[in-house]
Amino acid sequence: MNSFSSLMDGFGTALTPVNLLWAAIGVLLGTAIGVLPGIGPAMAVALLLPVTYGLEPTGAFIMFAGIYYGAMFGGSTTSILLNTPGESAAVVAAMEGNPMAKSGRGAQALAAAAIGHFAGGMIGTVLLVAFAPKVADLAVDIGAPDYFALMVLAFIAVTSVLGSSRIRGLASLLIGLTLGLVGLDQMTGQQRLTFGSLQLADGIDVVIVAVGLFAIGEALWVAAHLRRTSGRAIPVGRPWLAKQDVRRTWKSWLRGPLIGFPFGAIPAGGAEIPTFLSYVTEKRLSKHKDEWGKGAVEGVAGPESAASASAAGTLVSMLTLGLPTTAVAAVMLAAFQSYGIQPGPLLFERESELVWGLIASLFVGMVLLLALNLPLAPVWAKLLRIPRPYLYAGILFFAAVGAYAVGGEALDLVILLVIGLIGFGMRRYGLPVLPAVIGVILGPNAELQLRRALQISDGSARGLVDTPFSVTVYALIALVLLWPLLRKLARGPLNARRTVRE
Repeated sequence: MNSFSSLMDGFGTALTPVNLLWAAIGVLLGTAIGVLPGIGPAMAVALLLPVTYGLEPTGAFIMFAGIYYGAMFGGSTTSILLNTPGESAAVVAAMEGNPMAKSGRGAQALAAAAIGHFAGGMIGTVLLVAFAPKVADLAVDIGAPDYFALMVLAFIAVTSVLGSSRIRGLASLLIGLTLGLVGLDQMTGQQRLTFGSLQLADGIDVVIVAVGLFAIGEALWVAAHLRRTSGRAIPVGRPWLAKQDVRRTWKSWLRGPLIGFPFGAIPAGGAEIPTFLSYVTEKRLSKHKDEWGKGAVEGVAGPESAASASAAGTLVSMLTLGLPTTAVAAVMLAAFQSYGIQPGPLLFERESELVWGLIASLFVGMVLLLALNLPLAPVWAKLLRIPRPYLYAGILFFAAVGAYAVGGEALDLVILLVIGLIGFGMRRYGLPVLPAVIGVILGPNAELQLRRALQISDGSARGLVDTPFSVTVYALIALVLLWPLLRKLARGPLNARRTVRE
């Protein structure tokens, strides 16, 4: 009942004319930028992060919520019409959505995706309201060893799940941890990696790192491949679904959140796994198996609903534990820190109005997203005709302006370019970007919690594993690390049996 009354107070905050306006602007901006080829939700949020600096925190995060979900919708539009996913979570939408568009059913694919986002987001946010306060209450009793264990789990999860290899994921994480070391030591005041520069004494702003790795790195990477021809967007009319399509998809819309939300809530990273699981589930349960691979509408509805619910799930660990599990959550955590707010167990008590206003705005943003974007889908499709050179030149310009607005120092532009070149190199050699961003954000806090745990135990390493919670987390870490080996060992006897039978 307490959560319900707090949510009602949040609606009172979110539905004020000013905050409602910020939510609508966020939805439109997020969709407009997210629909452009090669730009996913993380890059859209990072690019628009400096725009919110002039706003008070509640309005800024309500606008962020609109940008977040709007960019996700825009990413699915690009996948369906151009077969160019802006992020890995949108890959599954292209598998069935693009064949639907090529066969003249692009409007139905966009409608299935839009309603899937709405259903998944609504159900996921209801689950967020139900579980987040309880997780926050439990997290109050978590000590320094437990927090450090959770952060190690987040590091291991993002390096193991993402990228083409664990080595590349670990290399990306080390780059982020190194960038996080720049500045003054929090406990001793010693300078680290500042090279004698006073401007670097406060460290590198996380916003500059996020914009550099996502926006600058991606723009440089695309610019290096502009000679390659890009696909043409497929014309589309107003999205709609026939009664037959609704009968085929309504169960998929409801199943998606049951898969997506749990994966988003645990610190194991992102919507990639639940979207593929949803796709496989819908394919197995479908009565129209001959359409799969040629444009099955369930293959768009289920994964998009799972992706949206997963986005709501990521806010559980981000708000209650301060652990981002996706790139967008990492950028949002950077936004919290830029306002001097640290997400964690006490956030629901100290910033109750902001948190519940943000959660209520998720419901409002979903309604606005559905109401605005279904009629405007043909307009978003026209944005795909913008020439790539103009598009990415504009991204570079706005990224530079945003980075300069953070601190007003010319050195920030130099740092932005250097980090952008690092991001370009990471893409060149197949290093995932998310572990680097997670390392920059969580690295300093992980170091602080490690030192506190060792101080409590007088320098003994046993202090890191002296609680049942930390032991459980380290057991999960061991399982994540050993899972590929265990799976290979399990397949050995099965393959041997098949060989004997043959």
